[in-house]
Amino acid sequence: MLFSITPLYALPVAMIYLALWFRVTSMRSARGISIGDGGDRVLLQRMRQHGNCAEWSSFVLILMILAEGMGTPAPWLHVSGALLLVGRIAHPFGLLPDNAGHPLRYVGNGTNILAALNAMICIAIHLLGL
Repeated sequence: MLFSITPLYALPVAMIYLALWFRVTSMRSARGISIGDGGDRVLLQRMRQHGNCAEWSSFVLILMILAEGMGTPAPWLHVSGALLLVGRIAHPFGLLPDNAGHPLRYVGNGTNILAALNAMICIAIHLLGL
């Protein structure tokens, strides 16, 4: 089976992941912190932005590749992919240490949950033969 939809979203999400990784690594180097956050709140924030991207991206992309492999129609895969991409763009800007209720954090979390649920429903439909 040739996967053609999921990679369209995996590539830009991977680019976001690498950009967030670079922000962590460059700050670690500049501040001489090898492991952990060294009590630096900005480094901790960047670590969580990167970590959240890793957690959600891998989860949703696995669900998408499974759904695509089961024959889910392209429009439904695009729904999950677009939601994932929007969430990955928005979330780092909303993940602030002093504002747990930042609107972009809600956008990031909400779109990623919807992306996962959409892919899960697609998988369930195939499993149930509907």
